[in-house]
Amino acid sequence: MPSVPPVPSTPPTPPTPTTSSAPSGESRGAARPGGSAADLAAVWAVFTDMYEAYLSGDRARIDAHLDPEATIWDSATPQLLLGKPDLDRIRARRPTAEGADGGPVEAGLTAYDQVVDVFGELAVCRHWVRVDYHDRPSALLRNTAVLRRADGRWLITHLHEDQQGAG
Repeated sequence: MPSVPPVPSTPPTPPTPTTSSAPSGESRGAARPGGSAADLAAVWAVFTDMYEAYLSGDRARIDAHLDPEATIWDSATPQLLLGKPDLDRIRARRPTAEGADGGPVEAGLTAYDQVVDVFGELAVCRHWVRVDYHDRPSALLRNTAVLRRADGRWLITHLHEDQQGAG
């Protein structure tokens, strides 16, 4: 989950969340494979629930959306995280209060502009996240995730988030 400092430079800014964003993970292009409305909504719900859980500090709820062996490119860490033990190690280093350990703490997360495609038992979700802080400028993350269907629910098997600049 994000815990990134704001970036001073201003690269091109993606669109901000609007009502014109594709609802419930619908594909925006006719050539995209897309998926059923139920699958698209279920995949997108993984992320919206995970971000809500992150803000409330509910690690078990976050972990319920992750394959225990998931690989993660975390925006605050240069190395690829291999499974839950690596993720827990990074989590232990995150600040728990504004300014503690020199890092900002998130005040809100807004996920938007999702593009979801489902390929049988696999799905790919691409989206933006605006990270708001209590007393610092917002940051923008772009995310790409691969999910697999397991026992009727979607689990993230790979997540790549990188910071794109200030929001």
